[in-house]
Amino acid sequence: MQFPSPVSIQWIATFIDAELMGNADGNATGINELHNVVAGDLVFVDHPKYYDVCINSAASFIIIDKTVAVPAGKALLITSNPFEAYSKIVNHFSPFVPSFKAISDSAIVGEGTVIMPNSFVGNNVRIGKNCIIHPNVSIYDGCILGNDVEIHSGTVIGSDAFYFNTKKTRESWFKKMPSCGTVIIEDNVEIGANCTIDRGVSAVTKIGKGSKFDNLIHIGHDTVIGNNCLLAAQVVVAGGVTIKDGVTLWGCVIVNKTLTIGENAVLLGTTGVTSNLAGNKTYWGTPAQEAGIVKRELIWIKRIPLLWDKVMNK
Repeated sequence: MQFPSPVSIQWIATFIDAELMGNADGNATGINELHNVVAGDLVFVDHPKYYDVCINSAASFIIIDKTVAVPAGKALLITSNPFEAYSKIVNHFSPFVPSFKAISDSAIVGEGTVIMPNSFVGNNVRIGKNCIIHPNVSIYDGCILGNDVEIHSGTVIGSDAFYFNTKKTRESWFKKMPSCGTVIIEDNVEIGANCTIDRGVSAVTKIGKGSKFDNLIHIGHDTVIGNNCLLAAQVVVAGGVTIKDGVTLWGCVIVNKTLTIGENAVLLGTTGVTSNLAGNKTYWGTPAQEAGIVKRELIWIKRIPLLWDKVMNK
């Protein structure tokens, strides 16, 4: 999430009651998760496993619960609970604002777009030209739709990320990480009925130009789907996945988090993806393998009883 304008790191330190070390004159331009940070960003870390990675990342400002050496040009904000500090900042700059109208006054709707009854369009949503939003669609705050987009009944765009800070040392193991990202749906995309597309935790969930979704599909937070992809019914894609251009996912495919599927790959029905997949191949099975290999293995499995009989009857 980018701040509306750069924010003094001294102000942020005071706001979260943190000790400031290093570059005290800097200005933060945004707040982000570790895997999405760029120069000027503020990030938090509260686990020793990620201290070095976070401190040496592109982030300029790090909220941390330990005093460590400060890299040149960066600043540390030391506090006992970095997660709570992060959440406080997010909720300050991206607070929940209720909307009591079907179409928020702050939404921008392009020429020729039709929004049918019982649909909801939240605050600061932008919808392009010649779109069709069918009944009972919900488009949460801040989502962006391009031109010629069609969304069918019951679909929800921009619901919160399923993303929790987990610590078994406290009474509540799971603390929800506030979602301050968004969803971008590019031109000529069609989303079927009863689909759910979660917003990014702090960045963007994106559906590329010309992609088509069947019904009952779930897309997790911060996933980026390329252009001209085809997803059949009941596909589930976890958070942080990258699906390159031209990929086809047939029915009931499940993709685990933070994986990449290469260009023009085809995943046959019920495939389970547990590792990165190269493009321009067809896959099947769980874990996903090239479909030809899986089919040959099935043939050999069917031959086992015959081979066994031959061995026993020698």
